[in-house]
Amino acid sequence: MAYQALYRVWRPQTFSDVIGQDVITQTLRNAVASQMTSHAYLFSGPRGTGKTSCAKILAKAVNCLNPHDGEPCNECEICIAANENRLNDVIEIDAASNNGVEEIRDIRDKVKYAPTEAKFKVYIIDEVHMLSQGAFNALLKTLEEPPANVMFILATTEPQKIPATIISRTQSFNFRRISRLDILKRMKFILDDKKINYDEEALNIIAASAEGGMRDALSILDQALSYGDDELTLKNAQEVTGALSNEQIVSYMTAIADGKPAEALTSLYQILASGRSALRFTEMIIRVCRNLILYNSNSDLSSQMDKSVMTDELLAIADKFDNSRLFYIVDQVSATQKNIKNSNQTDIYMEILTVKISEPKVAQEISQPETTDNTVDNAEFDKLRDEISHLQNEVKGLSNGTVKTEPAKPKTHRRGNNNTRLNKTAIYKVLGSATKGDLNAAKDIWPDLMSMLSISQRAMMKVSDPVAASPDGVVVAFDYMLWFEQAQDDSEFLQELTNNTGRLLKKDCQIVLVPKKDWPNIRKEYIDNNIDSNKPKNVKSKEETKKTDPTVDEALKLFGDDIVDVKDD
Repeated sequence: MAYQALYRVWRPQTFSDVIGQDVITQTLRNAVASQMTSHAYLFSGPRGTGKTSCAKILAKAVNCLNPHDGEPCNECEICIAANENRLNDVIEIDAASNNGVEEIRDIRDKVKYAPTEAKFKVYIIDEVHMLSQGAFNALLKTLEEPPANVMFILATTEPQKIPATIISRTQSFNFRRISRLDILKRMKFILDDKKINYDEEALNIIAASAEGGMRDALSILDQALSYGDDELTLKNAQEVTGALSNEQIVSYMTAIADGKPAEALTSLYQILASGRSALRFTEMIIRVCRNLILYNSNSDLSSQMDKSVMTDELLAIADKFDNSRLFYIVDQVSATQKNIKNSNQTDIYMEILTVKISEPKVAQEISQPETTDNTVDNAEFDKLRDEISHLQNEVKGLSNGTVKTEPAKPKTHRRGNNNTRLNKTAIYKVLGSATKGDLNAAKDIWPDLMSMLSISQRAMMKVSDPVAASPDGVVVAFDYMLWFEQAQDDSEFLQELTNNTGRLLKKDCQIVLVPKKDWPNIRKEYIDNNIDSNKPKNVKSKEETKKTDPTVDEALKLFGDDIVDVKDD
């Protein structure tokens, strides 16, 4: 016989076999025992938590010839036929591939016929949220008034997509994620039954990677056993799940603790080069920080540490972290997790994160916030005191008539990196002849322009859109400063973007980039500083006297005096 996956071989056959759903299984068992089952059930919850298994067990239990306290006997003809998937009265339907109105109408037409072998005809509809609106409407009347010998069991991972009219006609059960401890017990039971040697730390890693799904846990276990030739070791589990080894996480966290960004980056590159997942890496950092916080707090909380994570090497560097810094690291890692889930540039985010949490200056600011604030306050106070003293001297000089006029010292302004990258001259040139028609034309060709870029370029431009356009240029605003800087510094990419835009618009035009957060200020500066030079400087028309709002000035510039009528309130 062909090999069967573990999750298929060890699929629960009774309610008592179902792991981690005690409330649900007890309720269903009591309903079967008291013959108070409903005509329709809705099982919802994350993948691999027992929804379909419970549906099959319930279908057997209501039809079993010799039930025991609501449990199927798995020995009668009906139970054996159901276990071998040859019981015609239990119909399983995959709504993902049978989601049309015709399929549901076919069910509605056949539901009136009596069962051929069992007491109940049971329809199990998996992934029911995939049904179309028309299919739900076709199912609605049958759920409301079904024949006495018919039961519907609907299973879904996304209950929010199911119409409320369907939910109100069912008994709803919400399956929760299975705890790591329950997953561990089940895997140990299976491995002991198969007489397979295993490393307990390896099981911990697999249980954590399963994220509350028993099917996922057994699939990963199956893969690890195949990789290790029917033996489960820590190394095999780490390779299969992409989890970090103890040496890797200790090396990284030691560099962070010592405030050595260069060493931390070297460790990061080695971890990523070994094929480890960036997301799993961030999860491990958070788990380590959580355990260090518990360890630093008190003896009662330290007993709740995850022993599979907290090795002796990590405990040796625990005193180098205080809780305020650990909280800071967790905040930074959590923010990075959100970014890497929606980006192809995971390496860049991980590099930035590593530098942020390992720089000694940052650590000092986190551990001594009050000292920093006092330093700033004292510097500000000294500056104000000097200015007051200078003004007092000037007042005395004026009263004595001896004030000396000193040449004004030029003020020095420090410009941020985003200002140095901004090409305001090019932006103002576009705004000088910008029209709504040109902007609409640029937006129309934008999807075609995106399709001409590579996957990485498209990911970078996904957070940008044109905000102004003229016959000679297009201003493109970026949602995030990081992508603006990366695109602005890539001259080859800018040239390619300009060429493709000109090809689509069938004219020569310049692409100018700007951060979206700076765009309103740049536009306002242009409107405030722009004066119509075509009119005489010493003559003010009636329309000019009414320009009290920058928005009015811009409207007049874009559409002309003959279209815009300015009226006083």
